[in-house]
Amino acid sequence: MNSLTVALISILVFGLGYEFYRRKLTLMWDVSETRKTPALTKYNGADYVPSKNWLFLFGHHFSSIAGAGPILGPVIACVIWGWLPAVLWVVLGSVFIGGVHDFSALMISVRNEGSSIADISEKVLGQKAKIFFSVFVFLALILVIAAFAVVTAKTFISTPQIVIPTFGLIGVAVIFGFMIYKWNVNSFLATAVSLAVVALLILLGNKYPLGLRCANPKVVWILILFVYAGAASVAPVNLLLQPRDYLSSFFLFAGLIAGYAGLIFSHPHINAPAIATFNSVKGLLWPTMFIIIACGANSGFHSLVSSGTTSKQLSNEKYAFRIGYGAMIAEGALAILAILAVTAGLKWEGCNSYPALMRGGDWIGTFAAGFGEISRPVMGVYGSFFAMLFLNAFVMTTLDTATRITRYVGQELFGSTFKIKILGNSIVMTVFIVVLAYWFSTGPQARVWPVFGASNQLIAALVLLIIAAWLFFKGKSSLFVFVPGVFMLVTTFFALLIEVKHNFGEDNLLFAISSLLLIMTVFMVYETVKKFIKIKEYHGR
Repeated sequence: MNSLTVALISILVFGLGYEFYRRKLTLMWDVSETRKTPALTKYNGADYVPSKNWLFLFGHHFSSIAGAGPILGPVIACVIWGWLPAVLWVVLGSVFIGGVHDFSALMISVRNEGSSIADISEKVLGQKAKIFFSVFVFLALILVIAAFAVVTAKTFISTPQIVIPTFGLIGVAVIFGFMIYKWNVNSFLATAVSLAVVALLILLGNKYPLGLRCANPKVVWILILFVYAGAASVAPVNLLLQPRDYLSSFFLFAGLIAGYAGLIFSHPHINAPAIATFNSVKGLLWPTMFIIIACGANSGFHSLVSSGTTSKQLSNEKYAFRIGYGAMIAEGALAILAILAVTAGLKWEGCNSYPALMRGGDWIGTFAAGFGEISRPVMGVYGSFFAMLFLNAFVMTTLDTATRITRYVGQELFGSTFKIKILGNSIVMTVFIVVLAYWFSTGPQARVWPVFGASNQLIAALVLLIIAAWLFFKGKSSLFVFVPGVFMLVTTFFALLIEVKHNFGEDNLLFAISSLLLIMTVFMVYETVKKFIKIKEYHGR
């Protein structure tokens, strides 16, 4: 099949879905331009800071939720089950589940003074549910930080040319923040100057690749990244987080434009099979593929960004839909591009084919090679390098955002709920998080990562059900949220059952973690059902 046909149909469905849900969801949430947001009512100059331009906040949100997920999942899934199931899940998942999940998580946080989903779960389901949910979210976020630090370290080692522009962007972002918030420089001028400097940094990086000459460069890079993430997570959001993520988003937009323009010019044929199998060594198409492809279709991590940082920077509710739902659709478009890059940009047979490149587990190199091919009409021989650059830029933004969100959750859980005063301190909590993430990123305990996919989608399912219960209590229609929540819950439940069965007698650690996740799922479902019954009785009076 022609790759351009798949791309055009996907974009059409994305557009129709955006317009349909724009009317439905803004009405359901009673979005108002006149209602003040938490960024204004709780302004503190550090975490609660209204974004000066909605595009800055879109850049932060988009960069933070994208990361490696919308590329990693599809690249792995297509070689196992084929491209058609992956495309259908990305397109339909983004429109009917992911966008609804992300926007609703943003709005419920805005309606609750910028509270995190964990705090809101206490209001909806009670303290026991909050503790269960918070502990689970905290550990899942630690895995995110650890995993993305490892991915970034690997890209620095494989492509040392991206080191200078990656770290140089941090300095440029700080100056951009001062230009916008302190010196009142025109946004367009500040953006143009900053991007010009970034372009020079890219040229400098190409001329002077910066590699580490030491026994274990991966560990050294991971340590450097954790120092950066820790410092960034406690800095005021308008000093680094907003400007850095905004500038990073231009990398992805450039990548999207170059990739889709390349498809228009060359429209290569898809070489991979539409459906390879329904049952592979990795598992059944359902539920396994729906767990492997998370970001790009639906991801629980997105709700933590929506309620953790984005809700605290939203200057006006009228921007909520284009940021919450719109960023999810943009991420879906990136996932489709990743699918077409490896299935149409690469051959299916031969030594440099898609399956051959994936045999070594090098999904980063596989995507870069495929993107280099489809973007060749636009970027020439620099496509693969640029793919590594924008992938790394987004993983870095997710790394520092995830560290900040984990700090919020940790301070709420250990400082406020468990009354451990020292862990309520932002600096102490950040150090605790970084040390824990480093431990998970190295050594034999790194093998717990396979259960991250299930835990991530479990967060999405539980968040949707929490939101549905909150809407139901307010007397609003919750069907648009409840149905996707049930689907994700059933999918995750069966995925965890498969994990428990697979790891029984094979890997005691993974068996224990999968079993605990399963038990927590049953508990949270019980608490949610109990709450729905109480709400129904309340409205029935």
